[in-house]
Amino acid sequence: MQHQVTEHWDEAMWQQAEPVYEEAFPEHGRKTKAIIMRMFERGLCALHVWSEGQTAAAMALTGTDAKENLLVIDYIAVRGSSRGQGAGLACLRDLREWAGGRGFRGIVIEAEADPSEENAGRIAFWKKAGFTPTAYVHSYIWVPETYRAMYLSLDPEHPVESHDGGEELFQSILRFHEKAYRRPSKS
Repeated sequence: MQHQVTEHWDEAMWQQAEPVYEEAFPEHGRKTKAIIMRMFERGLCALHVWSEGQTAAAMALTGTDAKENLLVIDYIAVRGSSRGQGAGLACLRDLREWAGGRGFRGIVIEAEADPSEENAGRIAFWKKAGFTPTAYVHSYIWVPETYRAMYLSLDPEHPVESHDGGEELFQSILRFHEKAYRRPSKS
C-alpha cells in the first residue's frame, strides 16, 4: 500500500479518504468535514491515506499534543473489503515510522472501554500493534460510550508511561479534542 500524508487541506485526498471514513464511523461518531477543514486551517491535524492503485484502502486523521510530544490518532479506518488481511497493522507501522521521524515520543489513541465483544476485538488489535491500555476509563458528557487511552512509546529515553492509571495520559486526547472543536476567536 502506498502511504500519502498531508498537513494541509487537500480536497482530492479527502475525496479518497471520505468513503472509508464514513463506512467505518457512524455519523454521530465522526467529525464533520467543516470541523476537519477548520482543523487543517489551524494546523491541528494530518490526513493519511493508504492506497492500492487508485482506491483508498485505509485512512487516518492524526493530531498532536505538544505538551507531552505525542501523536494522537483521532481516527483510523480500513475499508471493509480490506480488513482482516493485515492492512491495519501495516498502516500502524507506517504511522509509527512517520511519528518517529518527526520526533514524537509516543502515540496515543482512545479506545471504547465498554465491555463488548466488538470492543474487546479492537483492544486486542491495538495490543497486537504494541499499544498498552490504561486502567482509567473516561466518560464524555456528549456520548454514551466510555473510553480508555492506549499508548505506544517510541522514545526509549523518554518513554510514555501511565503512572496514575491513565488519567493524565487521557489529558493528551482531551487537549487535542478541545483544540479541534474550539471555534476560532473573532478578532
